[in-house]
Amino acid sequence: METKIQTGPVSTKAQMQTVPKKKFKVKSLLGYAAFVGPALLFFLVIQILPFLMGLYYSFTSWNGVSSAVEWVGLENYLKIFTNDPAFFNSFIFTTKFMFAAVIISNVIGFAFALMLNAALKTKNVLRTVFFLPNVIGGLLLGFIWQFIFVKGFASLGNMTGLEFFKMPWLGDETTAFWGIVIVFAWQTSGYMMVIYIAALQGVDTSLLEAAKMDGASAWTLLTKIIVPLILPAFTICLFLTISMAFKIFDLNISLTGGGPFNSTQSVAINIYQEAFQNNRYGLGTAKSILFFVVVAIFTTVQVMMTKKREVEA
Repeated sequence: METKIQTGPVSTKAQMQTVPKKKFKVKSLLGYAAFVGPALLFFLVIQILPFLMGLYYSFTSWNGVSSAVEWVGLENYLKIFTNDPAFFNSFIFTTKFMFAAVIISNVIGFAFALMLNAALKTKNVLRTVFFLPNVIGGLLLGFIWQFIFVKGFASLGNMTGLEFFKMPWLGDETTAFWGIVIVFAWQTSGYMMVIYIAALQGVDTSLLEAAKMDGASAWTLLTKIIVPLILPAFTICLFLTISMAFKIFDLNISLTGGGPFNSTQSVAINIYQEAFQNNRYGLGTAKSILFFVVVAIFTTVQVMMTKKREVEA
């Protein structure tokens, strides 16, 4: 018994099916290229390329001005770990500042969010007032608070006789540290407040009403229902404040300039002075690469821990 194989109609049908698929793939690639291409190009030029160039210069002794670039290998990194106590002192200061600033700014921002999420008549005005410091530039904000600490607090101290206002806020190591923390928290807490308010408005009110009917206290509502439901907002706010606190530069340089006696010098100021004032660009970029690695480790660990809590909650 013979079997007849009809190849003509089948091949024609297959061609009709493959041609539209190929056209669809080409159109998809063109669409991706049109919409993603410009953003990807700018990202490569503005972010990736400078990072790779900085990584290269960290292995050189370039002074940032001359055309001669001498390859020195790991010499810059060895200098940092063996003969640069100023960098490690600035790193210790920055780490302590980060922990204090992150906790205080998030606590204040979350407290503002809880207050303004209630049915207040002036909540829109208060949201604007609390968010306004975030709009002001860091240098300008630092000079404003420098005047407040030096002149304003001194006048209040003479009027009231309170020792709190008479302290040398920017002239002592301890008070200067807390002065920078206060200004940072004052600037960033409004931004954190906006994120927390957006998260609080997404909480289902029926859950809160049901818990109230069951006799749950305000503290129980906050810790057992509200906070677990808005943990993604905590993840975002902690990530933002950790990165901003680590990279602090403008507030630090306008308030204290790293003084007194470099006791409040952040890592960013140390890198800036090394690269652009001491004309050791290679050593400065080596410090910035190490600083990038440390900040990446801190933020990655924080995101992993808070994301894990989100899943558990």
